[in-house]
Amino acid sequence: MNFESYIRDVPDFPQPGVLFKDITPLLANGVAYKAAIEELAEFARDCDAQVIVGPEARGYVVGAPLAHATECGFVPVRKRGKLPWQTIGVDYALEYGTDRLEVHRDAVLPGQRVLLADDLLATGGTMEACATLVRELGGIVVGAAFLIELSHLGGRARLQNTRIKTLVQF
Repeated sequence: MNFESYIRDVPDFPQPGVLFKDITPLLANGVAYKAAIEELAEFARDCDAQVIVGPEARGYVVGAPLAHATECGFVPVRKRGKLPWQTIGVDYALEYGTDRLEVHRDAVLPGQRVLLADDLLATGGTMEACATLVRELGGIVVGAAFLIELSHLGGRARLQNTRIKTLVQF
């Protein structure tokens, strides 16, 4: 399937000079969305994943259905203070400043095989932070799956020694 045809360019969003890759047309088309999840699910099964980890918010629209399709558990990663149970966290760099991601302390068991999932691989900072959290809990990152990769931003370099699957590269 030509997934690229379901991705809309939005110029100057969220700020002037940025060309935003909008996945909402893909999500709105049931056939395309299902095909995207099925293709990523093949990759997750090939990685022998046991748990899917996805960061809020768009990581949920990839990670949760991917977990369902593979009969894996889903672990949400959230911004600081949003999870109700005991958490661990990691600070990570943004273009201007820092942010913090957190996960429940019992979300990933030692030795569990974890696939990271999100809508977009850009600079790789968010996924690198997710991988750090997984490893701190004793999990094994076996791969990372994305709908889109912005290759020119070099995010793969921050996920060294990690198998990566993307459906569309720009």
